[in-house]
Amino acid sequence: MYKIGIAGATGYTGVELLRILSRHPNVEIKTLTSETYKGKRIDEVFPTLRNFASQELVSLDSSVGEGLDILFLALPHTTAMDEAPKFLKGDCRIVDLSADYRLRNASTFEEWYAVPHTQRELLKSVVYGLPELHREAIKSASLVANPGCYPTSAILALAPLMEEGWIDLDSVIVDSKSGVSGAGRKPSQGTQYCEVNEGVSAYGAARHRHTPEIEQEISGLAGRKLQITFTPHLMPMTRGILSSAYGRLTKEITLEKLVSYYKDYYEGEPFVRILPTGQLANTSYVSGSNFCDIGLQIDLRNKRVIVTSAIDNLIKGASGQAVQNMNIMLGLDEKAGLDFAPSFP
Repeated sequence: MYKIGIAGATGYTGVELLRILSRHPNVEIKTLTSETYKGKRIDEVFPTLRNFASQELVSLDSSVGEGLDILFLALPHTTAMDEAPKFLKGDCRIVDLSADYRLRNASTFEEWYAVPHTQRELLKSVVYGLPELHREAIKSASLVANPGCYPTSAILALAPLMEEGWIDLDSVIVDSKSGVSGAGRKPSQGTQYCEVNEGVSAYGAARHRHTPEIEQEISGLAGRKLQITFTPHLMPMTRGILSSAYGRLTKEITLEKLVSYYKDYYEGEPFVRILPTGQLANTSYVSGSNFCDIGLQIDLRNKRVIVTSAIDNLIKGASGQAVQNMNIMLGLDEKAGLDFAPSFP
């Protein structure tokens, strides 16, 4: 059994990790950390975990990684940056769920996150943890940067189009809607029930921090630097992301051919489901699962391709994908602990 630790176990992504790993056949959860609840048992903080997990929460220090095979860093953005190097000195490998190591260019990180990147050298060896694109590199990585939720949905939607010459790569627009859990567990006015319920709001238009992450990955596929227009929206629901990506067609193509191409591109991928011709993605059909559903349409009148992509932001957009990365790093069945159907309704 592989020994696992979770730093930041009482945030939304931390407790989702614990929920998934508690039924994983190949791992043993050894260490859980929380600065807010240290000294308490995890099932006191989250009663849903009774009979599944009862470890005492401890403070995060350099000894936490001792004897671990994988440590998940489910810490707030900019705080994981200086924690990761402490644990890489031994045999412990890391899956970081924060944004601190996702951007390969430190200057880009500093531009969008407005803080200095203190681990510029370490950035050179980090692997971006989107398995559908970087599976081979993930296998041997010591530090995997788990992708953001919006980028996961957007990149998987756009990736097949980056090399075919079917769309104008400078015309890409991504419109995304997310449930409130994407904002994390820390209380804030903007995520209170009365502020969110019965309303939909755009935020971070033209300046959301996930923009350079999407651009980084699709630029790598396209072989040149790309820029997109990205606008996220907050929805009055707990979880889920629906992204709609648009691009101007440069060649005539039928919807049937487009769907067939996407199916071929993602053939063998255990967690990407290409929907039948005429069907579009729906967050209800991926909730609680590690699936990404992709549905396609062609707007013949305006000569645009429309790609819809749905994920659970806490699973494929965070903790489920982190476990998927762990499985790859440890040479396990990629679906281990994740092979469950979406919840319904």
